[in-house]
Amino acid sequence: MTTTPAAEPGGHEPSDEQGQPQIRLDRHDDEQVIAVDTFTGGMSHVTAGFLLTGPRPALVETGPALAVDALLAGLASIGMSGDELATIVLTHIHLDHAGGAGDVAAAFPNAEVVVCDVGARHLHDPERLNASARRVYGPLHDTVYGDCTPIPTERIRAVGDGDVVDLGDRHLEVLYTPGHAKHHIGLFDPDTGAIYSGDSVGVKLPGMTAIRPATPPADFHLEAALDSLERYRERDPARLFLAHYGPVDPPLEALDEAAERLRLWADTAEAAWYASSELDHVAETLAARFADEYDPEAVADDPYGRERLELLSGAASNAAGLVRYFQRRDEGTLTDVG
Repeated sequence: MTTTPAAEPGGHEPSDEQGQPQIRLDRHDDEQVIAVDTFTGGMSHVTAGFLLTGPRPALVETGPALAVDALLAGLASIGMSGDELATIVLTHIHLDHAGGAGDVAAAFPNAEVVVCDVGARHLHDPERLNASARRVYGPLHDTVYGDCTPIPTERIRAVGDGDVVDLGDRHLEVLYTPGHAKHHIGLFDPDTGAIYSGDSVGVKLPGMTAIRPATPPADFHLEAALDSLERYRERDPARLFLAHYGPVDPPLEALDEAAERLRLWADTAEAAWYASSELDHVAETLAARFADEYDPEAVADDPYGRERLELLSGAASNAAGLVRYFQRRDEGTLTDVG
């Protein structure tokens, strides 16, 4: 493992004294899985791209467009050449996971881009995706994320539940796992028992004492999210990899914790919402109730621990997604997945 210091949040990826992107790699399971740090927002341990090695290497997640240089530098450092990567898999099309997909696809011209069929069209024509991200992220769009560039239709493979991604010596099973987003998939490797869960389990970053749910607008769906967690449990995973950030153990206990915390966040938000009908009140209630999920003393030498948390799963964002879910549920406008 190569560890590098975190850089100022909100910038591009950190660079060394020669101005080159710094590299952080975490090697797991006899190097069958290599987590490449994307240095999203200029900070380590925000979003990982997981390189699954083998005869047909696959990259799970690219991170945002503004973090692509760090990702490509990490892949180059382990000898991944431009014609070697077979597949790029995206668990969903939110820009912290898929924003760099167009640029990474250009760097690896033989790679097929695998994405949920619900969101696939937005990778070919990302205009609406980028516009929506600008509204949601505001100034952070230009400092942390950047625009997703178009991917030719012929390079995109839209997948659904039960489809398979070929790794050469093993395969990934695609699981449709809505809840966090209606265009979310998880990936299960039957040979190793590993699950790559994107945001459907939640986030656990340095300094966090528990898995925190990620419940952003616009299509968070509580029941679908809980069902997705149960689908993972049914696979009895040996490993559980979070995009934010890395493996959590033991996997079944982590899934139980994720479901418990999600219900607790939802119950707390719902009580606050019906008490005041003010989004700010819900966000403040969640922030106060779950302040103990982050222990600054555990990362005392890391000045960006809280920024990571707010960037990925802050109380304001989670409150907005939960309140929208309550409103749509009460209006009767929810679908089965969002």
